[in-house]
Amino acid sequence: MIIGVGIDVAEIDRFGESLRRTPHLADRLFVPDELLLPGGERRGTASLAARFAAKEALAKALGAPAGLRWTDAEVYVEESGRPRLRVTGTVAARAAELGVRSWHISLSHDAGVASAVVIAEG
Repeated sequence: MIIGVGIDVAEIDRFGESLRRTPHLADRLFVPDELLLPGGERRGTASLAARFAAKEALAKALGAPAGLRWTDAEVYVEESGRPRLRVTGTVAARAAELGVRSWHISLSHDAGVASAVVIAEG
C-alpha cells in the first residue's frame, strides 16, 4: 500500500549558488558520505541538487511534518547504480508512525534542473 508520494525539483545553478553563498550549508543538508564520490572526490552540484530534491520529496511523502532533520535521511547508490534511501532519527520515527516499510526513489538531472520522486510504501 502506498502511504505517500513526494516530488521535488531544484534548479541546479541556484542550488549551487546557495551552497557557495552559505558557509556549511552542505554540512547541514547532507551526511558526509553524500558529499563524496566513492573515490573521495567531492560530488558535483547536479548530483547534490538531486539529493536535496529527494530529501524534499521524502518530506512531502511523509506529510511534510515540522521537525524533520535533513541529515536523518541519506541518499546512497547501490553497486548496481540504483538510488536508495537510508532513514534514521526524526525521519525514521515519522516513517514508523505512518507504517512505512520501504522506499522507492528516482533521481534525475538535465537541462539545469534536478528532480526526485519518492514513494513511501507500507
